[in-house]
Amino acid sequence: MSRKPNLAIVGATGMVGTTFLKVLEERKFPYDKVSMFAAPDEDGKTLTFDGRDYRVEGISDQSFDGKDIDIALFSAGGGPSEHFAPIAAARGILVVDNSSQWRMDPGVPLVVPEVNPQTAFEAFDKKRIIANPNCSTIQAVVALKPLHDRYGLKRVVYSTYRAVSGSGVKGIHELSEGLKGNDLCSAYPHPIAGNCLPHIDVFEENGYTKEEMKMINETHKILDDDSIAVTATTVRAPVFNSHSESINIELKVPFEVGDVKKLFADSPGITLKDDPVHNVYPLAREAAGTDEVYVGRVRRDFSVDNGLNIWCVADNIRKGAATNAVQIAQLVLDRVTA
Repeated sequence: MSRKPNLAIVGATGMVGTTFLKVLEERKFPYDKVSMFAAPDEDGKTLTFDGRDYRVEGISDQSFDGKDIDIALFSAGGGPSEHFAPIAAARGILVVDNSSQWRMDPGVPLVVPEVNPQTAFEAFDKKRIIANPNCSTIQAVVALKPLHDRYGLKRVVYSTYRAVSGSGVKGIHELSEGLKGNDLCSAYPHPIAGNCLPHIDVFEENGYTKEEMKMINETHKILDDDSIAVTATTVRAPVFNSHSESINIELKVPFEVGDVKKLFADSPGITLKDDPVHNVYPLAREAAGTDEVYVGRVRRDFSVDNGLNIWCVADNIRKGAATNAVQIAQLVLDRVTA
């Protein structure tokens, strides 16, 4: 590509959509033109990006015609992605989709740039769609990748404590109101203020929630290793932003804790915060608004051979969604312009 790409943001008015714009601007992502799309009832709204005001268009089957769009960042939900992503891809547009619609499609790469960047380029030969993983899976596999490469992973046990921003504006509103004493139960089956709800998405026949199965299946796909035993419990916590995870890991070979800490400190995308004597460990409030994956509480699990415990925190709207998508777009752009 000899020119700067033309971009499209689909779902531009949503929480992740507006964060797309913020991250693109912060990272000075190269572009020529930007088109912004949202649901038809939001047609005509105005969004500001990079010092200019843009009119939001209600999306339709003809939205991608005549605009010479190169890259489209989608965060409009599974239904719109299922319908509109193939339309965009058929016009030669590279789609990076933040919904769960395409993640487990065998013809669609599921990409975290720090973990499996090479798979992003498969999109050119297949559907021209790249899937953004689940927010909790993204931060987890960033932490697991160096361990997988160095020691091998035998078993992983996820316990995630997810912020209400993962439920969008409705979740934030319910926690805000609950903290004022006004319990609401629209986003969740129980009040979230003062509660931890072990229930994210619907329960499946096996007793796991859909969100738990996403983490299990996506970990296998991203790390390209179905031999890893993975289980998960996902919990909604009364925190506004940033997901926290306790990850219990069984490695295939022996390790030294000091070596693991150095490995984390030297790995891309990870910031090690591990000085418990001085109360230093990853915190949701400190992760909010940043793009790093924070790892701490690194310690041996004495209950099993080669067992390890870590605490992992990241901003779920940025690294868990918008930033990861922009990183994917940059990864592909760098390849085609090299």
